Amino acid sequence: MTADPAPSAAAQEYVDAMARDRGYVLDYHKVMARYDLDVLRATNELVRAAYLAPRSLDRRTKELLFILSLTVMRADRHHIQSHIRVALDLGVTPGEILEAIEIALPEAGVVAFQAGLEAWRETVGAVGIEPNPVDGEGGSGTVE
Repeated sequence: MTADPAPSAAAQEYVDAMARDRGYVLDYHKVMARYDLDVLRATNELVRAAYLAPRSLDRRTKELLFILSLTVMRADRHHIQSHIRVALDLGVTPGEILEAIEIALPEAGVVAFQAGLEAWRETVGAVGIEPNPVDGEGGSGTVE
C-alpha cells in the first residue's frame, strides 16, 4: 500500500469552506478531499443546489427534513447528529427536532425511530424516567 498523499492546500481550503457553509463536515468529506477532490466538488455542488442555496424552504426547515430523512434511512448516528447540531445552532428547539423524528414512526417504524431518538438524546442530553421497581419482582421493569 502506498503512503497517504499529503493534503493539498486546495483540498484543505475546500474542506474549511464546506465546514463554514454547512456547519459540519462528515468523515467521507475529509477522505474524499484528500483522495478525490474532483468527485467531492461534484457531489458537493448537488448538495449546494438542493440544500445550501437559498430557495423556497428556509434552512431550519431543510435541517428538520434532513434529520427526518436520515432517520428514516437509518443513517449513521453521527450523520444524524451533525444535522441536529446545525438545527440547534439555527434556533430549532429540541422539541421541534424530536417532533420531526417522530414522523418516522408511521413511515419507517419503531427501529428507525429509535435510532433517530438515540441520536437526538445523545446530542441534546435528554434523559428518561426510570420506572419504580415492580412489586415482588425486584426488577425495574426496563428492557433494553
